Amino acid sequence: MEMNEYLDVFIEESKEHIQSLNSNLLELEKDPKNMDTVNEIFRSAHTLKGMSATMGYQDLADLTHKMENVLDAVRNDKLQLDSTIIDIAFEAVDQLEFMVFDIIDGGNGKKDVSDLVAQLKAIEEGEPIRHIKTNDSNPVDASENGTQTIKIGSLDQFETTVLQQSLEKKFNNFQVNIQLDEGCLLKAARVYMVFEVLEQMGEIIKSEPLVAELEEENFENDFAVLLITQEDKETVKQKIMKVSEISQVIVSTFDVKQSFEPEATENVSLEASKQKSSSTSNKEAKSKKNSKTSQLTSKTIRVNIDRLDALMNLFEELVIDRGRLEQIAGTMKHAELQETVEHMTRISGDLQNIILNMRMVPIDQVFNRFPRMVRQLAKDLNKQIELSIQGAETELDRTVIDEIGDPLVHLIRNALDHGIEIPKERVEKGKSEKGTLKLNAYHSGNHVFIEISDDGAGINKEKVIKKALSNGVIDEDQLATMSDSQIHQLILASGFSTADQISDISGRGVGLDVVKNTIESLGGSIEIESEYGKGSLFSVQLPLTLSIISVLLVEVSKEKYAIPLSSIIETAIINKNEIMHAHNKQVIDFRGKVVPLISLHDIFEIPGDKEDEAFHSIVIIRQGDKMAGLIVDSFIGQKEIVLKSLGNYLTDVFAISGATILGDGQVALIVDTNALIK
Repeated sequence: MEMNEYLDVFIEESKEHIQSLNSNLLELEKDPKNMDTVNEIFRSAHTLKGMSATMGYQDLADLTHKMENVLDAVRNDKLQLDSTIIDIAFEAVDQLEFMVFDIIDGGNGKKDVSDLVAQLKAIEEGEPIRHIKTNDSNPVDASENGTQTIKIGSLDQFETTVLQQSLEKKFNNFQVNIQLDEGCLLKAARVYMVFEVLEQMGEIIKSEPLVAELEEENFENDFAVLLITQEDKETVKQKIMKVSEISQVIVSTFDVKQSFEPEATENVSLEASKQKSSSTSNKEAKSKKNSKTSQLTSKTIRVNIDRLDALMNLFEELVIDRGRLEQIAGTMKHAELQETVEHMTRISGDLQNIILNMRMVPIDQVFNRFPRMVRQLAKDLNKQIELSIQGAETELDRTVIDEIGDPLVHLIRNALDHGIEIPKERVEKGKSEKGTLKLNAYHSGNHVFIEISDDGAGINKEKVIKKALSNGVIDEDQLATMSDSQIHQLILASGFSTADQISDISGRGVGLDVVKNTIESLGGSIEIESEYGKGSLFSVQLPLTLSIISVLLVEVSKEKYAIPLSSIIETAIINKNEIMHAHNKQVIDFRGKVVPLISLHDIFEIPGDKEDEAFHSIVIIRQGDKMAGLIVDSFIGQKEIVLKSLGNYLTDVFAISGATILGDGQVALIVDTNALIK
């Protein structure tokens, strides 16, 4: 029986069952006598066992079979649940999840779970439970100085050829082993920063674990990279050590000959060829079958996300052509053409909403990992914490969902570790022993807001000020004009990501610069409210989608620029005499507030002389509690545009986040208002 065509269905349904196991085990821990919850867990384990056995994943099937036996004993009143049994059940679910993700990454789902199976069997038979043995998923080896380093696995023929050619051209082949700090929170972000440094020095050939596992933080604190570079070992080491939260870097020369296994490569290629051939024949056979079960068809289907991405790309081209037709119809003033274009605009607008909604995913896909994480952290920190989640059904574009998980994990871990106090301290302050962490998501206009709040210690404003002044983040003059909210925002500055931060301001700043940068790269923002001794609120604002946005088109010296409407408060035309000067900068009085002016002509160094007119067109923009006025020559109007990146060669253009193609074929640059306000 050929299983390749069923693999995607198996993976999706396995992930759903594992999430169900996690959620229901958390509920069962609160109410161990709830047989309805036990039955739900039993059904998930039973279904997962049957699917795994059918697909040939025996380790998965064996582990779920033993879980099923224990649950059946509980259902029949032969076994009483306690915290130890639930802990082992959670460990079993962790191992199931590891095996499923191994299958997703192309593995065979094998893992030594014999110790865990033996413990579940002991529970079932009422015998004493032995200690759980930790299975290390990463191969390790001992380096010269005694520390553990990960070994790079065998290379294929292409990788070997590249490495051999690099030696011929006098390049260095290095294996770089990196160890993160034990308490490193946003591990995936640190890995990304290390990769950025390495790519500036040379070319990365391979990593262990694989990049996908590193992005999912599916590793401990160590990872290894195979690097081709002209730099020496010491230079490579020094540059990597500049990244924060790195405890050790070991750079060694890589021996190509010991790592190439040609026979294994050929077998893999042959097997892949067979799989591709059988998969193709299955598809052809499947296409010839006539379905007679149309009335029984489900109202939902699973669609590969790549197809939705392709559909979105095609629609983006349609939006560009729609703009062109609108412009032609407006120029020609042909009644029938204008009527047809208006109808097409309405239809394409409806189509746009449908496509965007198809890409929308409930934020519950991110939130559902947090109850388990909070439970484990609470046990590790000896704290009592109640997690409250609201708005999990709120939907976001898939591209935003993919990126927002790590920053939220970091904010939650920060709140638990450094925000909420231990029970003894809470009682001394007149609080309940159990701290509360609230997670809330909701829509507002074209944005989604995610709030993480806790009733913990809050942020000590005086210590933040002291730290900011000593690190040079601000000076005394700036401090004199800052509000409490602006002072709280200082913990997001990169100057706070230092080793002594944990003791200075309760660790609230460690890595938050990475969180802020990630959120802003998505076109979002983060704001902080805190009352010392009572708690903190971190509010993250994100756009609903990143691909099609509404903008105001403006003109500066005959060049067109697009300013996102989400950043604009209003537009105005002011008299030149209304412009004042403060600290050698142009400012205006906007509704009682002093707002600095920024000339796009000067910022982007646009050729040609500035027009010296009596009136200026101004676009008032806002980011958080900061505002600025952009001086432009004229307003063109509001448009919906397709956001296009500038490509790999124009990655560091100041204050430009992308470009778009207008209806007449011209290219308009999209202004990054966040960068301008900074």
